[in-house]
Amino acid sequence: MVSRKILSLPRLCQRAGIGLVVGTVLAGSAVAQDASHPVIAGYGAIQPAVDVSNPPDPSLRYRVVFEVTRTASDNAQINPAFDRVARFVNLLAASGVHPPRGDIIIVIHGPATTSILSDAAYQARFHQANPNTRLIEELQKAGVIIHVCSYALAGAKIEKAAVAKDVSIDLAAMVTLATLQLKGWALIAG
Repeated sequence: MVSRKILSLPRLCQRAGIGLVVGTVLAGSAVAQDASHPVIAGYGAIQPAVDVSNPPDPSLRYRVVFEVTRTASDNAQINPAFDRVARFVNLLAASGVHPPRGDIIIVIHGPATTSILSDAAYQARFHQANPNTRLIEELQKAGVIIHVCSYALAGAKIEKAAVAKDVSIDLAAMVTLATLQLKGWALIAG
């Protein structure tokens, strides 16, 4: 009975005139959390969009790199740029687009560098757990690859061992960004 509801929701949304389906969708083999968070539960909330142009195109391969340089204004809040990446993943999924692992990449440098500290390192620096940890893990589960610039780490006096699990340390953000764009990734800066 549950699967019937999942399959009938897109038809219901089409009848209601919703151009961008944001119902419960399948993400890989797991059922989505809710209509506002089809892939990444609790982050990157989306909402129905009626009569809109340029929805995600299921015939395209979305290879996108997000340049993340800013951080939250308060160390107790998640980095809003990470939430924006989660929204992008959820928007694509709501339209039936599920990029393969590694097609969505985050490249971090500048003030955002502390966002990828391990909980222990964040605790030592800011006297609290890293509010980004769960979102980083959810992004990684959704196939998003996260890179950080080694020069930004050095500038922020962050040791490699202090970087969160499964975050790649690259030579330089500018090299990674240039390489990915030359290989066909679209850049979303901010």
